[in-house]
Amino acid sequence: MPPRLVLTDIEGTTTSIAFVQETLFPFAAEAMEGFLAAHGSEPEVARLLEEVAALAPGRPPLAALQAWMAEDAKVTPLKTLQGMIWRAGYAEGRLKGHLWPDVAPCLAAWHAAGIGLAVFSSGSEEAQRLLFGHSIAGDLRPLFRAFFDTRMGPKREAASYARIAAALAEPPEGILFLSDVAAELDAARQAGMATCQLVRPQDGTRPAGTHPVAEDFPAVARAFGLPLPG
Repeated sequence: MPPRLVLTDIEGTTTSIAFVQETLFPFAAEAMEGFLAAHGSEPEVARLLEEVAALAPGRPPLAALQAWMAEDAKVTPLKTLQGMIWRAGYAEGRLKGHLWPDVAPCLAAWHAAGIGLAVFSSGSEEAQRLLFGHSIAGDLRPLFRAFFDTRMGPKREAASYARIAAALAEPPEGILFLSDVAAELDAARQAGMATCQLVRPQDGTRPAGTHPVAEDFPAVARAFGLPLPG
C-alpha cells in the first residue's frame, strides 16, 4: 500500500545543501547583529533572547548566536531568529527558495491523489513556510498539511517522530519519511515509519546501506507506489 502521508526533510532532500549553506546561513549571519539592534526590544525577539541567555549563561546573546551559527547548531531560538531575518529577505525578493526540479511536480501529484504532505526540518516552521512559499516553483504552502521543527524534538530521536505522527493523527506505519541523513531515518524507522534516503549526486550524499535509496522524488514514487506527475 502507498503511504497515507509523506513527511519530508528539506536540506539535501527537497533543496540543495549548497542553497542552505551558501545562501541562507550567510544571509542570516551577516544580518543578525543589525536585526537584534533594530528589533531586540520587541516582545517576540526579547523572549527569544531570554531563551538564548538561559541556554548560554554568562555569554552575550549575540556572541552565543554567532557561535551557534558557526557550529550549525540546531538550537530553537537561533533557528527562529534566522527565520525572522529570512522573512525580510524573501519579502524583499532578495531570496528565493531553491527546490530540485523534480520536487514540486511530485508534491503536486501526491497532493492531488490525496496523499498527505508535511515537513520536518531543523529550520524553524516559519523558515520552512518562507522557503516553500517563496520557492522558485511558486507558492507550495497549500500542498502541505503541517510544518514541524525542533520544537517536536531532535531529528535523531524516535520520540520526535512519534509526536509528529500523533499531531497528524496518522499511524506511524502509514507515514513515509524522506531525508538524506541516515541517523534521522533510523529514528523515524524506530518510531514505526517507512523511510527512504535521498541520495542526490549534486549534494554528494552517500547511501547508508540501511534504508531504501532514491536519487530523486520520481524514484521515491516508483519505489513506494506513489503517483508520478502527469
